[in-house]
Amino acid sequence: MAAVKHILVIGGGAVGLCTAHYLRASGCDVTIVERGVIGEGSSMHNAGLVVPSHFVPLAAPGMVMLGLRWMLRPESPFYIKPRLDSDLLTWLWRFALASTAGRTGRAILLLRDMSIASLALYEGLASVRGLEFEFRKNGLLMLFRTGHGREGSLKAAGQASRIGIEASVLDRDGLHELEPGVNFNATGGVYYPGDAHLTPALFVESLREYLIAEGVRFVGSTRVTGFVTRPLGITAVTTTGGTYAADEFVLAGGAWSPLIVRSLRLQIPMQPGKGYSVTVRNPPVRPRIPMLLEEARVALTPMGDGLRFSGTMELAGLDSSVNMGRVRALLKSVPSYLGGLEPVQLEHGEIWAGLRPCTPDGLPFIGRFRKYDNLIAATGHAMVGMSLAPITGKLVAEIVHGRIPSIDLHLLRPDRYG
Repeated sequence: MAAVKHILVIGGGAVGLCTAHYLRASGCDVTIVERGVIGEGSSMHNAGLVVPSHFVPLAAPGMVMLGLRWMLRPESPFYIKPRLDSDLLTWLWRFALASTAGRTGRAILLLRDMSIASLALYEGLASVRGLEFEFRKNGLLMLFRTGHGREGSLKAAGQASRIGIEASVLDRDGLHELEPGVNFNATGGVYYPGDAHLTPALFVESLREYLIAEGVRFVGSTRVTGFVTRPLGITAVTTTGGTYAADEFVLAGGAWSPLIVRSLRLQIPMQPGKGYSVTVRNPPVRPRIPMLLEEARVALTPMGDGLRFSGTMELAGLDSSVNMGRVRALLKSVPSYLGGLEPVQLEHGEIWAGLRPCTPDGLPFIGRFRKYDNLIAATGHAMVGMSLAPITGKLVAEIVHGRIPSIDLHLLRPDRYG
């Protein structure tokens, strides 16, 4: 009879929790160490979208020029805080190299497969007794209001159809048929019926309670400060709360991952991408279907009795402070697409800003490190961490048990940048 493996997961966000779930379900003894409150941060406050329609990585043709146009406008959807930072400059150079048609094409097929697999796993999780997180498979609406936005949305719809993701182009009448209670100012949209959404805070809280009942140990408000190593491996992590030994270690630390493994001299190039959300209780308009505003890059997600507005990408380092100018810009864009949602009605919502781990090529790091054979990466998911959390957890469990991964991990290698 094989000995039970003890796995230590560094990071208690959605990816870390899902990793712990699939490891525990496969017979492992699991401990999660989290620098803050379990699940607090991006995992609780994101848009809650599970989106096979998001198959194009952040690094894509045209993004460099678009970013250059936006980067000098502090209220734009994508903003880079000007600063002399060698890590940022290297990241931007690698981002430009990754934004080619060939590399993007390979990434698209991989993200499609991961997203579809993750959606199926979410459906399985939603059927587990004790897990309730308002999972709804209502699809997603991409709204546009300009000719340029229409062109981009239709191009994405055509691309989706070619890779097997259903997409329907709608005019304004079609939008009203789909959501009769909403006053659309948008000129049209694309409907992706295969997408889903959930309430992130409920997911994190219910999965944490479920894992506690299953025997997973949680160590919160504890930072990893270093590692105890052996030739080609790790024996323990040192933390602000003591030393924890394990057989295998999973790096799921989100935007803090590069700092966590700095003492190991591992290079995982990543920039923290700050995002914002505003959650409004009992809004005057509450659609059934989540929506993305094409030109503004803003998401609207129904959650319980509320509506969450989220978006923006700000490369400003490990700074999670709230820039109210960016919050106002996010809310100001909404009335151009939907009537009855004026900024003055939304500004009293719960405002949040948090950091998402962005890799240069827009793909996460999943797999073993060559230098340390018992350290596995599960980080770098950018804006789709919630969407890809279950499949990431399943893949890590397959790696731990030496099985052939259900998805080819070649493009996700944690050592792909040296």
